[in-house]
Amino acid sequence: MAEDSWTSVKPAGAPHIAAVKAEPHQAPPAPASVLSSPNYPIYQPLRELCCSYLEPDQIPLIDKAFYTADRAHDGQKRASGEPYIIHPVAVATIIAQMHLDTESIEAALLHDVVEDTFITQEDIERDFGHAVMELVNGVTKLDKLRFHDYREAQAENFRKMILAMTRDIRVILIKLADRTHNMRTLGNLRPDKRKRIARETLDVFAPIANRLGISDIKVELEELGLAALYPLRYRVLKSAVIKARNNRKEVVNTILEAIKKRLQEVHIPARVLGREKRIYSIYMKMVNKELQFREIMDMYGFRIVVQDVDTCYRVLGQMHNLFKPKPGLFKDYIAIPKINGYQSLHTSLVGPHGVPIEIQIRTEFMDQMSARGVAAHWSYKEYGSEPASTAAQKNAQRWMKNIIDLQQSASSSQEFIEGVKTDLFPDAIYVFTPEGKIYDLPAGATPVDFAYAVHSDIGQHCIGARVNHRMFPLSRALQSGQTVEILTAPNAQPSAMWLSSAVTSKARSKIRQYLKSLRTRECVLIGRRLLQNTLKMRLDEIPKDKIATVLKEFKEPDLDSLFADIALGNILTVIVAQRLQGDKPGADEKKLPIIGTGGLPFTFAQCCQPIPGDHIIAHITPGKGLVIHNYNCSNIRDQDKEPDKFLSVEWDQSVTANMDFQTGLRIELENRQGILSEISNAVDLAGSRIESINSEIKDENTYIIRLTVTVRDRLHLAAVMRRIKAIPNVLRIFRQR
Repeated sequence: MAEDSWTSVKPAGAPHIAAVKAEPHQAPPAPASVLSSPNYPIYQPLRELCCSYLEPDQIPLIDKAFYTADRAHDGQKRASGEPYIIHPVAVATIIAQMHLDTESIEAALLHDVVEDTFITQEDIERDFGHAVMELVNGVTKLDKLRFHDYREAQAENFRKMILAMTRDIRVILIKLADRTHNMRTLGNLRPDKRKRIARETLDVFAPIANRLGISDIKVELEELGLAALYPLRYRVLKSAVIKARNNRKEVVNTILEAIKKRLQEVHIPARVLGREKRIYSIYMKMVNKELQFREIMDMYGFRIVVQDVDTCYRVLGQMHNLFKPKPGLFKDYIAIPKINGYQSLHTSLVGPHGVPIEIQIRTEFMDQMSARGVAAHWSYKEYGSEPASTAAQKNAQRWMKNIIDLQQSASSSQEFIEGVKTDLFPDAIYVFTPEGKIYDLPAGATPVDFAYAVHSDIGQHCIGARVNHRMFPLSRALQSGQTVEILTAPNAQPSAMWLSSAVTSKARSKIRQYLKSLRTRECVLIGRRLLQNTLKMRLDEIPKDKIATVLKEFKEPDLDSLFADIALGNILTVIVAQRLQGDKPGADEKKLPIIGTGGLPFTFAQCCQPIPGDHIIAHITPGKGLVIHNYNCSNIRDQDKEPDKFLSVEWDQSVTANMDFQTGLRIELENRQGILSEISNAVDLAGSRIESINSEIKDENTYIIRLTVTVRDRLHLAAVMRRIKAIPNVLRIFRQR
């Protein structure tokens, strides 16, 4: 990557943290008890870091915490054979690098003493105060309790940590620092444990860091997690990145100089730097988008950091004037921040010689918020210019309020964890109230989710919705940019049907909370009605032995219990219906291209577009019913973890032989006159037709054409691809899925 070009500026109304280097305070000398420790050299850099930004009267408290931890862990060793004190000091150092307060550093130094040594919570509270004790207690695991299995123990530990976080955000910051140092030193563990910790880090801790806007820690956890989980893949990618970086220097420097020259011409002071692509990000794009390494590395990223928001938009205009923008690839995260508080302008352009360029434009304040998220709160305190409330803080507070609501209604640790995980991976959409207020919701959210997001009472009394001034089904997914108005009635109550389409943990937990408050008989009636509406026959027509088999499979003592669990959302109605009808498909199913759906309605997934000959599986999707996917589709990876959400299905060749199916093709070609006409003719000659077509520029000489074509099966698709491949100037063709 090219050297960063720095032009120091200070944003109006915000601290320029990156450019500020606080002068060390006149700190008191370390006490003799600390100086005499053989581990003092390990502690000294942390002490000097604390002295650089904490008040002198706070340093003795940290000395005392180190002395206590050093004495408690005396004789203990890490897996590497090093003194154990290295770990708490390293965790405290990460906390100090965030410029957190004294209590956080004390708790970081002491975070393992209650769990692993003779020191008790009472000792911590007596010597360091209630706040430090609460922080240590929030990070400490529940090892002294007995659980049925490892998964239950992990779920309860996670639940305890998340709930402690809702009381004090510093708990999760210390836990993230703890996990970061553990990941740095993972190499000394046995391979199975190393992979388990790495998977847990990528599944839970990196998403939490991202949700709180702390990109520095998120990035490090992702890189270390990938290196531990797939060491060979990581080494190969790292070697390729280093090689590509050396080959790209000249291009990067040319673009950098062009950007800097233009900004100097219009007298805009800024920092301009090339953005290095992270190995984890490259790997995930290769996996999820089925791209080759070269296709990802062909994109050049740059960041421009300026003084204020107005200048961001001025710079955007200059960049669009300097390079040609790509239509539809501009995102304004300043006007509408991401769900974790991230703000920036993103634009994609075509640079010199057709080189694709991505540019981020932001202020210094936004740049620091991107790196530190909620942790930046303490840095702003330090410089005496704390904003009233940052976007990251507001979003974190709202998320934690949702977690408290979820905790109150969750029936088990596992249910609680699943709810939290749902909120950790939000592909956000943004919708508006009629008054213009913006709400961010996960992709797939419905008007019911929106109603509960506005206020729990509105959700509880919702009877309908208007979207863009038109009536809109409560079960249909919303799209970004829509204006949503919720209709309510005083006597209305939540419907159990909402559980099949609501996606946010808050909405689902509130609906379940209401349903659990119903008398058992009402639940039974609701469950019976839901099941009867899904079945293709009357319940009393189903043989008793079939019902007994299904009750045994779902571990229900009788039908009433089964109905109640259906009403409470503990069992998916569609699965029960399929099992009850299972071996005897109805007449309608015999005419369908898919066998094994139990006659239930289904759709084909647009992500992988399965065609006859593909190995397929049906996924039960809230609000959509059965969705048929390719078995190896990247969007469904939990067949083993959640078998109750999947059905084994197969193609009915006698039906599909007379049907057409759509699938996608990606064609790379050298552009020349008439080539699109030749492709169209080739498709027609192969007995297929083009349903849609779009194109984009890959580089100066290469275009990418994406086709949606109709085919009968995989053999027919292969014939279509062979004809297209034979056209001169077609470089590559493959199926998109």
